[in-house]
Amino acid sequence: MRDTRESRLLLVLLIAIAFALITVDIRGGEDSPVDGARSAAATVFGPIENGVSTAVDPVGNAIAAIRDSGDRHDRIAQLERDNAALKAELGSEDRNRSRLKQLDKILKTAGAGQYGIKGAEVIAIGAAQGFSWTVTIDVGANDGIQRDMTVLNGDGLVGRVTTVGPNTATVLLASDPDFTVGTRMESTDELGFASGQGDRPLRVEMLNGKAKIKKGDRLVTFGSQADKPFVPGVPVGVVSRVDPSGGDLTRTIYVEPYVGFSKLDIVGVVTQAPPRDPRDQVLPPKPKPTPRPTVTVTVTPSAGASADGLPQQQQEQ
Repeated sequence: MRDTRESRLLLVLLIAIAFALITVDIRGGEDSPVDGARSAAATVFGPIENGVSTAVDPVGNAIAAIRDSGDRHDRIAQLERDNAALKAELGSEDRNRSRLKQLDKILKTAGAGQYGIKGAEVIAIGAAQGFSWTVTIDVGANDGIQRDMTVLNGDGLVGRVTTVGPNTATVLLASDPDFTVGTRMESTDELGFASGQGDRPLRVEMLNGKAKIKKGDRLVTFGSQADKPFVPGVPVGVVSRVDPSGGDLTRTIYVEPYVGFSKLDIVGVVTQAPPRDPRDQVLPPKPKPTPRPTVTVTVTPSAGASADGLPQQQQEQ
């Protein structure tokens, strides 16, 4: 609309009318003559206001959420920290219980074989020398550890010490392809040499090609001269496969080691050899065979049969 004299007069007139209606509405109170017009306006513009409110409310909620998100984030972060601390505490207790159990098994093994041992913890896998199957333990020369000492845990033979530092030592595991140990078969005393094959069973060459060996037979270390690098009687493993002899002078068998080389934690270094060969005393008890259930079938004669099992009609004939 152009700014003319007529438009200015119209604007002044509308303002005057608006003030007059406001004055009449205020003086009328509850019986204001403008109530009818106000109701009609509410009927017309109410749905529009609701629509606008619906569209605006999410925006307002979002603004409020953003405003409160800092406090909420802090509360969530604190809860996450508390939860992580609780899990760490529970995990630490479980780990301590596991270590105590491992240590108890090592002490029982050492007691059965009369070995003097020095407890150690595996702190690293692999070594600078490039061995593929080695671990580093947290004891060394300052703890009386020397090269070519036998290393075991509660399950059996772990390996031998190859390198010694002031406070650490490197252990070559029995699973390493460069590892070889003399073995003796339980009960029969058949001798052989076991070699590592990585994550596969140990390969054992038996000196007697005609030795009677079967799956499930058990082996221990034969022992070395002056008990280095191996003391006698340490459990090695269980025969899992026997190759046919084929008339050869030697015979090859495969042995599943007692020790899980991928999950070593607490080990013991044998610092003092036993006064005598413990033979098979360190081997764990053999598992008892599971009894097979016996099924008894009882035949009950039918009502129409006699004691000898024939129908009564045939007997009468």
